[in-house]
Amino acid sequence: MQLEKLEEKHIKQLFQCILSLKDIDECYRFFEDLCTVNEVKSLAQRLEVARMLSEKSTYQRIEEATGASTATISRVKRCLEYGEGGYKEILQRIYKE
Repeated sequence: MQLEKLEEKHIKQLFQCILSLKDIDECYRFFEDLCTVNEVKSLAQRLEVARMLSEKSTYQRIEEATGASTATISRVKRCLEYGEGGYKEILQRIYKE
């Protein structure tokens, strides 16, 4: 990940805050203060797109289910295939049942 020094400091602080959240209620409160509703929905949409892609859903099915554009679906697919593995790791952790 290529980030400027100043940005790294602020991003690390953000990630440390997220890691310190204790439960879903704290997450709701923190993200409600931090982000707009649309920003949170966009993050959640990308995660759902990643989940559906990992289950081999078609673009059409994903678009219908999530409302995501084909550009968003393609971007998430590129991250799944060539990214740092973040989506795969968290999806395996959350959906390991």
